[in-house]
Amino acid sequence: QVQLVESGGGLVQAGGSLRLSCAASGSIYSVNVMGWYRQAPGNDRELVATISRGGGTKSYRDFVKGRFAISRDNAKNTVYLEMNSLKPEDTAVYYCNTDPPNIYPVRSWGQGTQVTVSS
Repeated sequence: QVQLVESGGGLVQAGGSLRLSCAASGSIYSVNVMGWYRQAPGNDRELVATISRGGGTKSYRDFVKGRFAISRDNAKNTVYLEMNSLKPEDTAVYYCNTDPPNIYPVRSWGQGTQVTVSS
């Protein structure tokens, strides 16, 4: 079973940038699709971006398209989310997981990393 640890969040002004990292405790090479999710207070968790095993196929929700970039380094068992032109509505706890969530070898959500964007 692989555990996921997200990091890189913080407080940033609108228009700023952050780079999130998701470190897996074991190999994620076998995982076809990894994704970043987010959950704002009072809202359901939502998928933000996905990336295929080899990194050649990426997808983004419309509300982050052109601003966020997902990448993965299978040798380091790490998935990244580069976030630019941040908006207050991007404020949320960000998580990584498989897409769909909790597909072997991942079995649970990590603790997430808080991103807060001030106006």
